[in-house]
Amino acid sequence: MARTAPHLRSAHEGDPRRAYDTATAQLDAPLAIVDLDAFDANLDDLARRAAGTPIRIASKSIRCRFLIERALAHEGTAGLLCYSLPEALWLHEQGICDDLVVAYPSVDRAALSRLAADAAARAAITLMIDSTAQLDFVDRVLGPAHAELRVCLELDVSWRPVPALHVGTRRSPVFTPGQAVELALQVEARGGFRLVGLMGYESHIAGVGDAVGNPAKALALRLMQRCSAAELNRRRAEAVRAVREVAQLEFVNGGGTGSIETTIADPSVTEIGAGSGLIGPTLFDGYSRFRPRPAVLFALSVVRKPAPELATLFSGGFIASGQVGASRLPTPYLPAGLHLLGMEGAGEVQTPVAGPAARELRVGDRVWLRHAKAGELAERFDEYHVVVGEGIERTVPTYRGDSVNFG
Repeated sequence: MARTAPHLRSAHEGDPRRAYDTATAQLDAPLAIVDLDAFDANLDDLARRAAGTPIRIASKSIRCRFLIERALAHEGTAGLLCYSLPEALWLHEQGICDDLVVAYPSVDRAALSRLAADAAARAAITLMIDSTAQLDFVDRVLGPAHAELRVCLELDVSWRPVPALHVGTRRSPVFTPGQAVELALQVEARGGFRLVGLMGYESHIAGVGDAVGNPAKALALRLMQRCSAAELNRRRAEAVRAVREVAQLEFVNGGGTGSIETTIADPSVTEIGAGSGLIGPTLFDGYSRFRPRPAVLFALSVVRKPAPELATLFSGGFIASGQVGASRLPTPYLPAGLHLLGMEGAGEVQTPVAGPAARELRVGDRVWLRHAKAGELAERFDEYHVVVGEGIERTVPTYRGDSVNFG
């Protein structure tokens, strides 16, 4: 199905396309930019929505040292939520952060050995667990007498209104407060680990927009999210109270970019995990509570004009992960009024776009597109050009440009 991007607000309210084209006029596409004004505005808005609750920045949504450091410099943020242990070790070694939580359990033997051997890293990095099987694995890799490691317990925060219905991602097997306490007791009873945190990511609220085009579907989504949030805030608060009787928790992490308002309503939550709202990808266009500005975009060049209202761009097959479908395709953004072709989509070598705006495009012109997910575009480009006004302030490496890959 063809998709046309809404003409979203930008830091360049007058003519963002002219500003981007002017700033990058001496560069060849494909290229990627950061609109720094938009990034900063998104950062301010996340902090405003969090209303004083610290935001732990999700590095997976950024994957660029410069932007991570800029986000961490904001008074509303504290710490990083990493997506792998090797990434957390690298960020710590780079001196970027000394408070890092790895959001997913790790079975990377080399990284676990590096962590155990480095006292400073052990003090800075917290591993994620949801069962004793992960503790057993660490013991097998490091030996039962290894140095103490910090761990965080992940609570399944999906919604289960009836026994056969599971709404949310399949993550932790720990769902009830009783299960959380049982695991906490097992952690405390064995050596080599210290339980310091509890986490829960409500993906069905934080990652699902409630302002979809179909009014009936939008109403159903809002009802589901409202009911789920109310149930979760009761259950999570009970789990936190019970676990605190067993272990001295330093933090309780919850939320995501799309659920900040409901997550901070739970007083047991001490911090919010968020990152995609800084970038403003297309999957975050459909929320009623907020609207991030597009802060990271990429440009492709027109190389063919098969018809007056059709232009073919070079490259562009930057498909996002997740459930396969049109929502994972990049979206033409500027000039407004272009869409992908349903039969071709975005291709590895060429990406046709159609619409009235194509009449004005000539070979050599560029079209600006937005990626569906926040951090994954950084896996396609070695660098981001940081645009301020109509100029490039600096050019910074992505993770790929730093020659690191944590996938």
